[in-house]
Amino acid sequence: MPIEVAAMPMPRQMPLAARRVFRLAATTALALAGGYALALELPFMAPLFAFILASKPAPPMGVKGLLGLSLLLVLTLGLGVLLTPVLRYYPMTGLMLVLLGLFFANYVALNLGKGPVGTFLTAGIAIISTAGLTSMALATALIQAMVFGVAIGVVSLWLIYPFFPEDGPAPEMPAVAPAQSSWLAVRATLIVFPAFLLVLANTAYLPTVMKAVQLGQQDSVTDAKHAGRELVGSTFMGGLWAVMFWLGLSVWPSLWMFTLWMLLVGVYICARVYGVVPSRYPPSYWVNTMVTLLILLGPAVNDSATGKDVMTAFLVRLSLLVAVALYASAAVVLLERWRDRRVARGTRAVMA
Repeated sequence: MPIEVAAMPMPRQMPLAARRVFRLAATTALALAGGYALALELPFMAPLFAFILASKPAPPMGVKGLLGLSLLLVLTLGLGVLLTPVLRYYPMTGLMLVLLGLFFANYVALNLGKGPVGTFLTAGIAIISTAGLTSMALATALIQAMVFGVAIGVVSLWLIYPFFPEDGPAPEMPAVAPAQSSWLAVRATLIVFPAFLLVLANTAYLPTVMKAVQLGQQDSVTDAKHAGRELVGSTFMGGLWAVMFWLGLSVWPSLWMFTLWMLLVGVYICARVYGVVPSRYPPSYWVNTMVTLLILLGPAVNDSATGKDVMTAFLVRLSLLVAVALYASAAVVLLERWRDRRVARGTRAVMA
């Protein structure tokens, strides 16, 4: 009697939200494997950028799009190189240019809906310029790591997308009023700029800039309750997941297990990002958690390879990220209250 074997479901028979979960988790894990297998200078940049690029529910860009994005990335990061001599010889002028550049980058991300472009532009202005003050070789290495990280992220999405495709066009993002968006760009700039000043004092704090950028460009957090829960709570959650990830990886430290752990953790977090698993926290909370996890985990692996005290360095980085999150939360609360009072006074003046 023949044995009947159930056919595996085709990708399009899987619910759309589930497909997005597996696509994002698998793309991040594959980019991590590629970054470390190719021994990039900063291999954790590959999964970080892969997560940022693949989180949007849309088909991947084509070859022309990748070439255009790589060229745009080189140009935006090159702005940081141009700012380096200005910061060195004319510090006040350089700081004003950085402040204006950060506002423009955040405006591009929040008003024009070009999140990745705004993120890369911010990285070029804030990270590359400070790295160039220490060493142009370091700035060049960072540019190469970011460009290759983006390329690996896009190629990983190309490989994963056919297994978990989209059904139709990506959902349209709601339009943001220009006045509101300008205010969000100002708020994001005031969150990122202090992190930039911190990195000027010590380039070892470069990861804090990426965290500040990610927190500053979060346009959904406007009140004290959500600011504390999303910005600070997600940072602690990301640190907790980084510790559990590290403990699991220490059982069998290899690239295969590193990739598999990233896939498992990615599925857990991405399921909450897309609402497959109900959560009391919004998707932005889990996006912050994943970004924090990647920012903490990558340098920890590098510390282990170079023989440094992993736990001490991890606690220092986590403390810095928590401090950035606390500052971002306080800044959101104070700036929103100041703006509300100003709007209320203007309304009363008009009515009078």
